[in-house]
Amino acid sequence: MTANKVLIIDYGSQVTQLIARRVREAGVYSEILPAWATAAEIKGRRPGAVILSGGPSSVVDPGAPAFNEAILELGVPVLGICYGLQLLAHALGGVLATAEDREYGPAQLEITGESPLFEGLPKSSRVWMSHGDKVDVLPSCFKVLAGTKNLKAAAAADETRRIYGVQFHPEVHHTEIGEQLIKNFLRLAGLKPDWNMASFVERSLAEIKKRTGGGKVLCALSGGVDSTVTAALLARAVGPDLYCVFVDNGLLRQGEVEEVRDKIAAHCRLNLTVVDAADLFLARLAGVEEPEAKRKIIGHTFIEVFEKEAAKLGRVDFLAQGTLYPDVIESVSPHGPSAVIKSHHNVGGLPEKMNLALIEPLRELFKDEVRVLGAELGLPEEFIWRQPFPGPGLAIRIIGAVDAERLKILREADVIVQQEIRAAGWSNKIWQGFALLLPLKTVGVMGDGRTYENVAALRAVTSVDAMTADWARLPYELLEAISRRIINEVSGVNRVVYDISSKPPSTIEWE
Repeated sequence: MTANKVLIIDYGSQVTQLIARRVREAGVYSEILPAWATAAEIKGRRPGAVILSGGPSSVVDPGAPAFNEAILELGVPVLGICYGLQLLAHALGGVLATAEDREYGPAQLEITGESPLFEGLPKSSRVWMSHGDKVDVLPSCFKVLAGTKNLKAAAAADETRRIYGVQFHPEVHHTEIGEQLIKNFLRLAGLKPDWNMASFVERSLAEIKKRTGGGKVLCALSGGVDSTVTAALLARAVGPDLYCVFVDNGLLRQGEVEEVRDKIAAHCRLNLTVVDAADLFLARLAGVEEPEAKRKIIGHTFIEVFEKEAAKLGRVDFLAQGTLYPDVIESVSPHGPSAVIKSHHNVGGLPEKMNLALIEPLRELFKDEVRVLGAELGLPEEFIWRQPFPGPGLAIRIIGAVDAERLKILREADVIVQQEIRAAGWSNKIWQGFALLLPLKTVGVMGDGRTYENVAALRAVTSVDAMTADWARLPYELLEAISRRIINEVSGVNRVVYDISSKPPSTIEWE
């Protein structure tokens, strides 16, 4: 008997988690397995439907992720997306080819065939493509459902066996019909929308209790929404066996220690220890300019400090972190052969051997889902809606080497950015906004005298889930106010610039 859930097979797409997210948004629970999962693992999940993700490979390339026949043996509906469509077609006797006109970006989809997959959808709509190969000849059991100007088979199906494939990406926001198409697939599979954040809490509490088994848990509390929600969830699961540690690494925003100690810990009634390790972190970062090196130093030092604190508590077996999926997908490849973008201090920056086992209950969630979870746990809005702050802190907002003087300059500049964004009513309109300190100086004039001082950059973006982001169109008046105040009030800065790049190709943080 199948379960009311979707199994997603990951072939290495950077946005595989978005598929899982769209399914969850439709109210159906989803799980991800890597492309190399065994037949027993696939069948053991008893899914009610299967979705095959996209991926960076060509199906016929040596070493490319292969199709597992166990998927079709399940007898449940299957939806292949991009690489997933090509994989299905190849496995069922179709022919693939390199596309004469590769498609990367928007395309106009024209629906040409009747199918429950496209029920209620407009005949013409914009979809998002990202492929260099195509299905040149469909398997004999397939029929064409939709096409584009450059692609005859942009969607196809074997309706008898409920096997579907689309060359475009319905999981991304740029595909206008994506949300409804996924809902149609879930409906034709007979799956019920019975999953929500309340059920996630229930499942997570049960998993945490089972895994910890009454052991002590050390939680890395930073004050950001991720770690705050993690601590609140763990407090429910393990109660007095939770010990929170806040490390002042010298790389924090102004007033961060007081915010965490006097507001967050007090409200959540957390057992909190504040550790002053600023000198240790700054000593190890001295002279280090390479971003990956900084991240790894910070990650290793965090673990060292946590393990020392754990030793003071007697036996502690677990370290809890507020790691989210965007951290994971950019740092490592947990479910498939996706490319590494950069190491996050609490993922790729962790040492290979630790004396504490990791607990990361938010690892499969996006930031906005974490905020919904925080509300479900009863956290105040001021905690839930704090802007994201990177784990490595200001170290990755100072481009180049980090020292106490440059940290002081950046802290003072960033306070002004936060004050002005809040005063202008833009705090909840952007994903995050912050200041950076660049590794260059420029000539300026102050009080009729020549200056040769630092350049500060402003970065403000809008986003839904941090997987993609666009630069925020802040009003000129707001940019002017921020620039004027930083130059007038922060000693050591005589020029301010604004970053107008999006993600991709840039990342939100500069390092």
